[in-house]
Amino acid sequence: MASIFTKIINGEIPSYKIAEDENYYAFLDIFPLAKGHTLVIPKKEVDYLFDLDDDILAGMNLFAKKIARAIDKTIECKRVGVVVLGLEVPHAHIHLIPLNNESDASFSKPKLKFSEEEFKEIAKKISSAIE
Repeated sequence: MASIFTKIINGEIPSYKIAEDENYYAFLDIFPLAKGHTLVIPKKEVDYLFDLDDDILAGMNLFAKKIARAIDKTIECKRVGVVVLGLEVPHAHIHLIPLNNESDASFSKPKLKFSEEEFKEIAKKISSAIE
């Protein structure tokens, strides 16, 4: 059975897409810890990040770097943090989270809520800054 992320890649479930290429997809987390919280996933469905082929894992990090730089340019933050948990969805993924302090990356804190228009505006802003 396809993961929710595979369904997003296939367009079966809508997302607030940031960027996509032939191997990777980046989109806003709909339960964000911070404004601009983005998920980066490989299009190949593999459950565990470290089970990815070396080339796919390396490429995913380079893809994520472009997204992180765009987040850094458009969302007020001191850094963009990278978090890998991999427990909630059986599809390898990384979280790019705009940070101003360490507690901004705490998954135990309440998630932020944005309207559909706010999500669209955030996605557009980050997407337009990708180089």
